[in-house]
Amino acid sequence: MQREYALHGQAASHAKAADAGVRDEDLVESIARGDKGAMRVLYTRHSVRLYRFILRLTGSTSLSEDLVSEVFLYVWRQADAFEAKSRVSTWLLAIARYKAFSALRRRSDAQLDDATVAVIEDPADDPEIAFHGRQRSALVGKCLMKLAPAHRQVIDLVYYHEKSIDEVAQIVGIPANTVKTRMFYARARMAELLAEAGVGRAWL
Repeated sequence: MQREYALHGQAASHAKAADAGVRDEDLVESIARGDKGAMRVLYTRHSVRLYRFILRLTGSTSLSEDLVSEVFLYVWRQADAFEAKSRVSTWLLAIARYKAFSALRRRSDAQLDDATVAVIEDPADDPEIAFHGRQRSALVGKCLMKLAPAHRQVIDLVYYHEKSIDEVAQIVGIPANTVKTRMFYARARMAELLAEAGVGRAWL
């Protein structure tokens, strides 16, 4: 994980000055023209959330780090293919989901390990808040990993990435009504798991 933190930190130091006020869509246009600075800004904005998303799908920290790099390599090579029919964040999550499931299919013996679920600390939190936040988030993360993959990913996209039902449908490639059905069953199961773990269900 230290390598991942270092990577994020390095990108942040390069992109901080250029970050303010630039839309994701403009960054992708600049990337399509070969702008490495725009690539660093986009990476800084989205890499941590993509890492968390992939981690919750795969359960592997090392694989998640590798796949985040693959996502942004794809963006660097295919930025000119982005048609702005959805938000850039939705596009990135769709790429990440595809790469995560492709990697798991290649690793037919891959096992989701609750112990590998990690929560990246918000540097703005003070130590006490961060400690309790990590404890609660780790328990929620473990409950999330117990869901069926199809249910886990819709919960993840809606609650962690704040995607609408229609956006989730676009990312996952299923009808919106199917997303709603999966959300219903996923929330019910999460409520059971959170109660067993002694975690409040306010986030639901």
